[in-house]
Parts: sequence; C-alpha cells; structure tokens
Amino acid sequence: MAEEFARAVEDGLRLSKRIYFGKDRAVAPPKPITPMDKTPQQMYLPTAVMIYAVIGDPAIVDNPDVPSYQPHVHGRCDPPALIPLQMNGVSLEVDCFLDTAFVTVSGSWRVHCVMGSRACDCRIVIPMGEQGSILGVEVEVPKKSYSTQLISMDDERNAEKGAKAEDVCFLKPHIFTLTIPQVDGGSNLSVKVKWSQKLSYHDGQFTLNIPFSFPDYVTPAGKKISKKEKIHLNVNCGPETEVLCKTTSHPLKELRRQAGQLGFSYESEVLTWSSCDFIFTYNISTSQMYGGALLQSPSLFDVDRREAFCFYLFPGNQSRKVFKKTLIFIIDISGSMRGKPLDDTKNAILSSLSKLDSEDLFNVIAFNGETYIFSSTLVPATTEAIEKVTEWINMNLIAGGSTNILLPLTQAMEMLSDTKSSVPIIFLITDGAVEDERRICDVMKHRLMDKRKMFPRIYTFGIGSFCNHYFLRMLAMIGRGHHDASYDADSIDVRIEGLFTRASSIILANIALENVGDLDEFEVYPSRIPDLSSVSPLIVSGRYQGTFPDALAVSGIFADISNFSADLKVHHAKDIPLHKVQAKQEIELLTAEAWFAENKELETKIAKLSLQNSVISEFTHLLLLETDMVNKKQQVPKKVDPQRAEDPKAQKIIVKRNLGVGFGNLTATADNIPPGSDETKHLEAAEIIVKAASNCCGKLCDYCCCMCCIKVCSRLNDQCAVVLTQLCGSLACLGCYTCCGACCPGQDG
Repeated sequence: MAEEFARAVEDGLRLSKRIYFGKDRAVAPPKPITPMDKTPQQMYLPTAVMIYAVIGDPAIVDNPDVPSYQPHVHGRCDPPALIPLQMNGVSLEVDCFLDTAFVTVSGSWRVHCVMGSRACDCRIVIPMGEQGSILGVEVEVPKKSYSTQLISMDDERNAEKGAKAEDVCFLKPHIFTLTIPQVDGGSNLSVKVKWSQKLSYHDGQFTLNIPFSFPDYVTPAGKKISKKEKIHLNVNCGPETEVLCKTTSHPLKELRRQAGQLGFSYESEVLTWSSCDFIFTYNISTSQMYGGALLQSPSLFDVDRREAFCFYLFPGNQSRKVFKKTLIFIIDISGSMRGKPLDDTKNAILSSLSKLDSEDLFNVIAFNGETYIFSSTLVPATTEAIEKVTEWINMNLIAGGSTNILLPLTQAMEMLSDTKSSVPIIFLITDGAVEDERRICDVMKHRLMDKRKMFPRIYTFGIGSFCNHYFLRMLAMIGRGHHDASYDADSIDVRIEGLFTRASSIILANIALENVGDLDEFEVYPSRIPDLSSVSPLIVSGRYQGTFPDALAVSGIFADISNFSADLKVHHAKDIPLHKVQAKQEIELLTAEAWFAENKELETKIAKLSLQNSVISEFTHLLLLETDMVNKKQQVPKKVDPQRAEDPKAQKIIVKRNLGVGFGNLTATADNIPPGSDETKHLEAAEIIVKAASNCCGKLCDYCCCMCCIKVCSRLNDQCAVVLTQLCGSLACLGCYTCCGACCPGQDG
C-alpha cells in the first residue's frame, strides 16, 4: 500500500506541472535524490502531516483563482494521482509526561490545484513517532465539518453506502490516513490531528522526535502570503526532579522552569516551512537510579471507579553491572518466512550474538513443523562458537514447512532449567498463528510458577499481521519479558536488535512491591512486573482500593546477586493525567488477558476504556462523521444551547472500520502466505465463488460482486479465459434456442 501511495504522489507531482501561478512560480517537483540516499518510496512518503488532492480526472487540475488555457486530457488516472496541497499555516503543541508525548498538529491547507467549479476528495496523511497511536482528527471545510469518533462493536450505526474501507487505514504502522470527500477547488481546510507517541531513552537521556519536515512543494506560491509557524512544548517528569534541556532542533524560548517541569515556545514568520523533524532531548539531573509513585482519583466519567496509581524507575546514566545472560533464540523458519523476513531475521540474530560476552551462554533453535537445534547444550559465546553458529544458521535456516511453537518452547525451558547466577532468556520470533496458543500459555504459566530465584524470561517478536500479537504479548507477560513487532518488512532487523538490547541490558530483576498487601484491592499492569533495563525506564500502572501507603516499598535483585530495596515517595499527580499516559499500554495488556481468558466482561471494559481515552482497540470501530453546518444552524432555535440541540439528520457516517491488529490468521499461516501479502484477498474471492457454485445461483449473486469476478478472472490464463468465454457463449445460444422452442411450439426452424 505504501508503494502504491508513493507512486500516486509521484504521478501527482507530474500532473501539478499543469498549474500556472503567473510570475510567482509554478509548483515544482522535489529536487532529485540519488538512489543511494533514498528509495522512491522513502522519497514520497510524508515526513509531516500532509494533505493530498485525490485526482481521478486530470482535466480538473488548474489554478482555481486564475484559470489558464489547458490542453484537453484524455482518460483518467487509475489509480488516482495525489497532488500535495499547499499549506498556509501550522502549529505544533506537545505535552510530555514521563515517557509519553501527546502531540497536536493544527494547520490550514488550500485546494490550490483544482478548478473552482470542480471538487475532489482530499486525503490526510499523518506520520507519527515511536509507537504512535492516533487519538483524533477534526476537519473544517466550507459548510461542513468532519471528525473521527470511536464506538463500541455493539453500536449498530451504519456507514454510508459506497464508502471504502481504504478511506480510513494505515499506510504503514506509523502512518495513519483518512479521506475527506468532495472538497471544492480553491477551498481551505482547517485540520487538527492528535496522537500519542513514546519518547526514546538512552544513557539517562530522553529524546522526543516528531515528524515535522515539510517538502518545498507545500509552500504557497505567492511571495506575499503570510506563513506562520508555531511550536509549544511542555515537559513534566514528575515531582521532585530536575529536568535539564540538552539539545533542540528549533529555536525554542524558555517560558517556565519548575521542579520536574519545563515550558518552551517558538513562533515565527517563515519563508519556507520546517525542513527537519522536531527533536528535543533532555535528562533528569540525577545519575543514580531514581523512582517514584503517583496516585490519582478517578475522573467523573472513568470506567474503573477504583483509584489509579503508577510507579516508575529510571535507570539513570551511571554505568551499572548487567546480568550475565543465558540466551536461547527460537526462530520460525516456516514457509511464510521465505525471503526478506527470514534474511533480515538472520542478520539481526547474528548481529545480536556478536554482542554477547564470552562468559554468556547461548543456543539457537529453528522450528517449523519440527525443530533444529544448533547444540545439545548451552554454548559459551566465544569467537569460535559465534563463527560456528553463523555457519550453522546460514546452512540450516531455510524457510519451509508448517508452524509448531510449543515444541521448541518446551525444549528451551528444559535447557534453562538449571540456570544459576544469570538471567535465562527465551527470545521467540515468529510470523504465524497456531491453534494451541492458549494451551501454550497455560503450559508456560505452570512451568514458571516455581520458586526459583531466576526463572526464564520470555521476549517475543511478531512479524506481520498474520501472527497473534496478543498471544505473544501474553507469553511475554507470563515470562516477565516484553513484546515487540514489525508489521512491515522494512523494520524487522532494527526492531529485533532493539528488543535484544533491552533483554540483554537487565540491571535489576525480580522486582516486587512489598507493602501493598493490606489494600482492599490491588491490580497491576502487567501482572508480573518486568525487569529494569539500563536502556529503558520501567513504568507500571494499576488500580487499587483502600489506603495507599505513604511510601511504596520496592525490592529486587542486582546483577551481583545483592538485594535491592527502596521506599519510593508517593505523590498525588495533579499535573499528570495518569489515565491518558497509561491508557494504550493498559488496553493492550488487558486485551491479551481477555483473549487468554475468553472473558466477555473484560472485553466490554476494554471497549469503554477505548472510548474514554480515544485509543483504538480490538473492540471498537472508528467512525468518520460528517456534519452539515448549514442545516445544523438552521435547526437550532435561538434560545436553545447549540451544544445540547443536536440534530441527528445533520450528521452522517462516512466510513466505519475496525483498526485493530486482530488475533492472528490461522488460514494464512497454514497456507504459508508471507507477511504483508495481499494474496489472502484473492484467495477469499476465489473461495467465495467455489462455495457459491456448489450451492445455487442465487447464493452466487449474493456473494460474488463485480470486483470479486474481476480479481478472479484476472488470475486466469489465456487458454482458460478462451474456454470460459466459449462455454458462456454456448450456454447463451442454448438458452435462446430453448426460449424460441417455448415461445413458438410446433414450428420448424
């Protein structure tokens, strides 16, 4: 989908050469970029919030203010071209709380490329930062407004017929897009988009990186047009901390400095828009491990009426000894991993193994329907051993066969049963779903209930959308580990290495909360607290009832096997919205638990949390609502509060869609379909025709739409198409002959 989008933008930039702006300038394509710098897809994918005119009929492309002579264009753009709209103004507002940033981008764009008498769809594309989650979009055009809204699965509101699911979707996991229908040429669009994203952390330093780089061709053509750029940034790292600003990409002016808080702003008239992402780095002044606990009462509309809490531990930038590692990689080599997924996985594994110390122990297990083990015992990570495993991986990791996850997991657990004075780690990588996932979780849960000081940690990595990421997340929760994923083939190696770095940098293990036993109720997310890594802060949230202690007692074990204990100061969070900061993580963890327990009540709770915090979940749909502002104003009496007088006729649903990642695809896994392939769509169409043909013609008409027929027929070879055409012609002649016989009985010829 991203490649198709990039080609459409490239076509749109060529088409935009038809637009003439007098003596100011014409809209020019971007400066040539050599293939070594960027691929065409990278070149045309947006690096900031952008809006595109969707052009199916190239004849409508012209300057809406000063129509010019345009040679007639024959034909249509199929697929439609995308012309980037010019931007008149933009503002960026960011609020950072602990390790999460909430971003709001507001701006104004103009449909500068379509005749004033014509209209086109406009596509909004929103690239987000690390682990971005869309929170809402609001759009105003002349006479109408549009907004996104989440609803529960039980809500029976229907979308307008003819709307396409592609009108609201993800181009890539971090790029959200939606389409606004039929905006007049020359109109202005006022857009406000909101999302959340994570801050990256390294050596005690937080880094905020927001896509904010606009290409030259979105700058308005007129030289006298005012172009104003605004940035507002607030940072809150919790009470009793000192925040130090390190670097910034834009010239910010400091507005506020308090304990744990900073405030900055930037506002300027510019000739061209920002050409680099907005980057801001800061750290907490202490170099030691630091932590705290925050409490907050539920809001009036909170789904969970219990009190909320959050505790956090920052590793600091002081060098601490990490645990010795005993590591087993479990790698999926089923047929669907063939090609780039397996190649990138092998490269990431070999890179990770090269970073182990010679005292660390490791092994590698490859699996499909069977298992293939590098060594019958754990091997020290010496130079010689790394060379041998590199040769073994290149020879034995060949994609083919089915998927069986329980067998290699059980073998890895047996190998790690006698591990002492180190953190045993299972690192599972897969792209498929299996039928016995709940049984696997049960088996691992019972195996990890023993009283050993250091039971195996489970880190899971999912590739593509066919694997069940909630199964993998549940496995990681059971094993005090973490889960990560790559939904496209471009980031597999980078994300695997990032997760490995986190797993191999543990400085504090077996973390427990000691003095919460007297509370009436206490629930923590995740239920088993993960270890603290030197490359990432640990932030855990939960709910409770009762009187929370004045200081939260936390215990654990350091890498030298010495005990750790600390009393974290407890504060009431006044300026930090805990429910918003932890909403995404809580929803993902609770969804994994709801899947595992098949708990419908928990699913309902998740849906309500999703609606409350505007966070997409598996149990909610996203709507795009259109409001007719003219009719709405006419329907509201003068003496009635406009906010209370809502006419349902003034609103209609343009599109309704579930944007969750789903719970895996057993059929695609069994058929060894590669991650990211759209082959399933073709298979579904073909299966529908086969099933319908086995029943009756009436069902065929119900299930087989024109597009399905086109997709299936496009897959037929020439000879088959000829035979099918002759068969249809023969049946038609037979039908005419039968009809003549019925209408003219007794006549010859």
